[in-house]
Amino acid sequence: MTSSVLTSFQIPQNLDQNRADRVTADLLPHLSRSKAKTLIEEHGFYHNGLFSKDPGLRVKKGDKITFDEFLSKPQEPTKTIAKEIPLNLLYEDADVILLDKPAGLVVHPAPGHLDDTLVNALAAHCPAVFSAKENRNFTKLYGNEDHPENYGGEERPGIVHRLDKETSGVMVVAKSALAFRELSRAFAERDLSRRYIALVWGNPPDEGEWEGNIGRSRTDRKKMAVLKDSGKPAKTFFKTLERFGKNDENLALVECKLATGRTHQIRVHFSHYGFPLVGDPVYLKRIPRFAKMLSPEMRNLLLDFPRQALHAAHLGFKHPRTGEWVEYSTKLPDDFEEILQSLRQIKKIEEKASI
Repeated sequence: MTSSVLTSFQIPQNLDQNRADRVTADLLPHLSRSKAKTLIEEHGFYHNGLFSKDPGLRVKKGDKITFDEFLSKPQEPTKTIAKEIPLNLLYEDADVILLDKPAGLVVHPAPGHLDDTLVNALAAHCPAVFSAKENRNFTKLYGNEDHPENYGGEERPGIVHRLDKETSGVMVVAKSALAFRELSRAFAERDLSRRYIALVWGNPPDEGEWEGNIGRSRTDRKKMAVLKDSGKPAKTFFKTLERFGKNDENLALVECKLATGRTHQIRVHFSHYGFPLVGDPVYLKRIPRFAKMLSPEMRNLLLDFPRQALHAAHLGFKHPRTGEWVEYSTKLPDDFEEILQSLRQIKKIEEKASI
């Protein structure tokens, strides 16, 4: 910690044996638990005189914990910078916006992306809705503080779910407090329909499900992992749509449905079970063995794909005001479609050559 302004607390009985982030949120009411977790990971704190950046550290009655002003002092809310960024809108009314997010677009501002995100684009598209004054209406969903998709407030106005930067596809954004509340609840309770399309290495079953608790990796805090004794339950249903490669055993196009909504869930589950996504920069760190069985043309095409081959193809939900079912589907983006067309063409040529 670099700040010279320190604030200390002694842990009371009612917070005995709790996690550091939960205790921090209780002692510093201006912080949510999720925000406390983030700040602890970034800036750390002192526990009985020892420095730590572990938000899961258990504290006991009588322990002394000390924070610097990054945690103890309420920060001025970040003001969203409006910026004209083209949006592919699918539908819009007074309560919701549905859009087709392109790969490469970050959803909300973060270090390194302060003015080039979806939130910045929304502020320019609907300044009357997403202004600093108005977006205070997008409060968190009470009773569900820790849900990863429970956002809102001035930094993330209207955001009820996310897609990773390099994942494309359908998203919904809330434009009213009613919509934010109802859509947040729908995502938290999985009262909606979502389908993803992914291109994976290997030869997965025709259909099935992956199960395994997902949590922060113990060896790399920037990654998620399937964990045996911790993490949160996660289940992914899948169906294989198409196969490629030698004897159709090296690549597969799959459709995925989520029973839960953990961070990086599809990417983590498929990687864990031996079928990592093509192009995944996080969960595919080496050339997969399946690539060595392909023709040089097909192998180079796949290894050069610059992002995870994942697209949120379908989203359906009850409209927060009317209760009517709303659903939209989008086509694969050009780069994803082009690689599939190339794979199909190479497959045809190789099949003819083998006759």
